[in-house]
Amino acid sequence: MKVMLIGGTGLLGYETAKILSKNNHEIISFALPPIPTYIKIPNNMELILKNYLTLSEEKLLDYMKGCKGLIFAAGIDERVEGKPPIYDLYYEYNIKPLHTLLPLAKKAGVKSVVILGSYFSHFNRIWPELNLSKYHPYIRSRVDQENVAFSYADEGFNISIIEIPYVFGIQEGRRPVWTILVNEILKMKKRTYWTKGGTTMVTARQAGEAIYGALLSNKGANVYPIGYYNMTWKEMLEIFHQALGRDNHKIVTIPNFLYRLYARRLTRINKKNNIESGLNLVKFSKLQSRLQYIDKKTSLSLGVTGDDIVKAITDSVKLSKLALEEKDLKLINMKYK
Repeated sequence: MKVMLIGGTGLLGYETAKILSKNNHEIISFALPPIPTYIKIPNNMELILKNYLTLSEEKLLDYMKGCKGLIFAAGIDERVEGKPPIYDLYYEYNIKPLHTLLPLAKKAGVKSVVILGSYFSHFNRIWPELNLSKYHPYIRSRVDQENVAFSYADEGFNISIIEIPYVFGIQEGRRPVWTILVNEILKMKKRTYWTKGGTTMVTARQAGEAIYGALLSNKGANVYPIGYYNMTWKEMLEIFHQALGRDNHKIVTIPNFLYRLYARRLTRINKKNNIESGLNLVKFSKLQSRLQYIDKKTSLSLGVTGDDIVKAITDSVKLSKLALEEKDLKLINMKYK
């Protein structure tokens, strides 16, 4: 199968490319020049050194000729902040491209489309009482992304959304998404203060397996909330501490009202600087303190196999710490969603 992969040099796109290559599929992907030196381009992968967003529809359609699969592993996530309304920025990178790519893909004869979304959309469905899409621009954008994508699905044009949870794993030369969290933990010298609750997670390789599985097996318009390992925040942070050499550093679970006080302070600072976050941090406390777990049965159905999550977390944390210590370290920011 020939597959167009948008975001093939990002962490999850690259893991997917390796799996596609291993299984003898042909890949065409895009990257901004120059060619990334921190990765080995997989066999059967043609890397086009252009910004796909600047290409004409005619040119994109030309690149899509012969493709039977399309994977959209680009876009921006909730860590990206900006001038209000921040939703407009999410729309520009996560939703608007679909209005161009999906009609062209259908015209080119693509049969299976996989789009990387967020597990927040899953919790928006199962916990309607939290009104997540109402209060959080980022979550609203991911819900809207799914609705827009599925509006193009029809018989013979299959579309799947992989709802990505926390992902651990590293890509040499690329700054892990965990640098910000590691920095916050290092600031807490005596104790680490965190909320109750927890999350599901996968390794980067497992995310690639889920994407590949959906590309081959999905029929119709479907969402796939993936998760393989479920941990409380405390369990996850204990692994962080061990990776940071802080085995005896105590983790203190704080009540929600203390988290909200901290969130209000950050919100006031952002407002003063005319910055809006993709998450309403005060409202987010209700989700943050829940067990955001997902049963791994969906992941298993897509062919996801077990991995070493402790090693993946440890590697992510150690590289994050290195990036903070060596400010001149040549790493680039990673955006998976």
